Amino acid sequence: MYDQEFVTNADADDVGSRIDPVLARSWLLVNGAQFERFEPAARSRADIVILDIEDAVAPKDKVTARDNAVRWMNEGHDDWVRINGFGTPWWADDLAALSQTSIGGVMLAMVESMDHVTETAKRLPNVPIVALVETARGLERIGEIATAKGTFRLAFGIGDFRRDTGFGENPATLAYTRSRFTIAAKAAHLPSAIDGPTVGSSALKLSEATSVSVEFGMTGKICLTPEQCAPVNEGLSPSQDDISWAREFFAEFDRDGGEIRNGSDLPRIARATKILDLARAYGITSSSYATDEAGHSAAPSDTYHF
Repeated sequence: MYDQEFVTNADADDVGSRIDPVLARSWLLVNGAQFERFEPAARSRADIVILDIEDAVAPKDKVTARDNAVRWMNEGHDDWVRINGFGTPWWADDLAALSQTSIGGVMLAMVESMDHVTETAKRLPNVPIVALVETARGLERIGEIATAKGTFRLAFGIGDFRRDTGFGENPATLAYTRSRFTIAAKAAHLPSAIDGPTVGSSALKLSEATSVSVEFGMTGKICLTPEQCAPVNEGLSPSQDDISWAREFFAEFDRDGGEIRNGSDLPRIARATKILDLARAYGITSSSYATDEAGHSAAPSDTYHF
């Protein structure tokens, strides 16, 4: 069924290339008040670049940040912008300015009801909206937010959520919250949710945090620096072991005649197909596959996420 060779390279994603936001893994926030950072971000390994004119910008610099975003778009770019939340003094002006540009999409801050999304969508028709849910109030309405006309994906604003609730950062503490994001997205037939950022430069901490995202079925993650993008992309992509297992499964399935043999075949076909489709979409390649001592790759468990 799948006989295409993969030629693996951990750095396969081209620098400065963007990926379909349905599949995007790394969502890089860039301070909108610092125009000089836009070009380096555009050359980074981010799947999506988001010019941040909201949380990263002091009130006195909001207009400058908005003007910078408009200027960047008018220079021929189609990146995303994190805009100020519904009801803030800047929301309407953000939308009015950006509606005249080639903007690729918006991340709407502080979403607490479906009206926040629908009212934004009215002013930015046909522009995808990532609803950034950052409060207990927003979480309680996340199912409605996910089904709002205009919601493209959900994203978890960890920092503000923890400030709002007093929660710690332990993954167990936030397990219920992350589960709500994933379930709401799936129930509304949206792409999987985007997890919040990890603060700090520790490679180990970032790797562990990205593994938590995967464990909760989240397929994107907000990044705070260009350096975070490559490891996040790797952590949210099929591994060489995944690809090896998928190809071995299809080879065995074909050898057995390509007929459904038992109740586990259909879910395994779906998993294997998704692994190989994602590997191609992300440009992941490897001609050598990791195997166990018996010479076979381990099959994913029933909780496997790809």
